[in-house]
Amino acid sequence: MTMNNQLDGTSLTIAIEGRIDTQTAPQLEENIKNSIDGVTSLVLDFTQVGYISSAGLRAVLAAQNWMDAKGGSMVIRGAAKNIVGVFKVTGFDTFLTLE
Repeated sequence: MTMNNQLDGTSLTIAIEGRIDTQTAPQLEENIKNSIDGVTSLVLDFTQVGYISSAGLRAVLAAQNWMDAKGGSMVIRGAAKNIVGVFKVTGFDTFLTLE
């Protein structure tokens, strides 16, 4: 998995490429945690994500909780049908913003 952070004022976009699984989810979580100071809008660009495991879901949930605690917003952008399906089956679509 690779990540590319793009900060524009108080908006941060993290473009993720590859799989978000047990091996890579901790890296994603750490990147988000270390990058959101002063950020009010977080966009996770899932355009190039092909798979997400339960560990990846936990990282996404942690990010959403951090942004909620700050009074900020978070969006998952460009997720493939299979990823959106995972969000729906797990109920994550009820509290995540998917674009």
